[in-house]
Amino acid sequence: MQSRRSREPRSPLIVGLGGSAGQGSATDIALLSVLKAAELAGANTRFFGGRYLAGLPSYDPVATARTPQQAQFVEAMRAADGVVIATPVHHGGVSSLLTNALDLLQDLRDDARPDLRDRAVACVVTGAGAQSAAATLMALRGTIHALGGWPTPVGVTVDLSQVKFSLTGHCADPRVAAQLQTAGCQVVEFALARRLYADRISPGEWVAARA
Repeated sequence: MQSRRSREPRSPLIVGLGGSAGQGSATDIALLSVLKAAELAGANTRFFGGRYLAGLPSYDPVATARTPQQAQFVEAMRAADGVVIATPVHHGGVSSLLTNALDLLQDLRDDARPDLRDRAVACVVTGAGAQSAAATLMALRGTIHALGGWPTPVGVTVDLSQVKFSLTGHCADPRVAAQLQTAGCQVVEFALARRLYADRISPGEWVAARA
């Protein structure tokens, strides 16, 4: 049997979640920009845009059966080394599509990595106004902390009254474009750092370190 240290390295998997159901929404375009940066940093990515999340049934904590779409989402999150969450400002908070999707993380509660535990999470918020986007970013970071995730240092707010995206993903504001790129790089960097830490200690030590 190969030791953990001798295994071939696997590219980290970064899963992106978009909270706007609008076709070609600025939220999904911004999310794809972060995922592209993650790919350039060496990651594999999965994209669950707003249209996909809109097709998920309302979360039922009593139900045990899952639709194929729910099961696919849960398995992707189980395998994820890092996550990117992009949300529009929704009534001053996070999109209800995202809230419903994140509720499915309850299916990971008995895993070695429940919820968002041991995963870096990059945050992107879009909205028509800097103040509302900043408030939503704080709320999203709080949700990630509650789920055991690590928000990346760079969280991106996009004021859509000032910043525009093309359908090809180009951002006209170089400052915002640079922040989106940095967020993608950071989520990969954190995922690789966590793996390096886990591979340097024994499974028993890893369990003790997480306790």
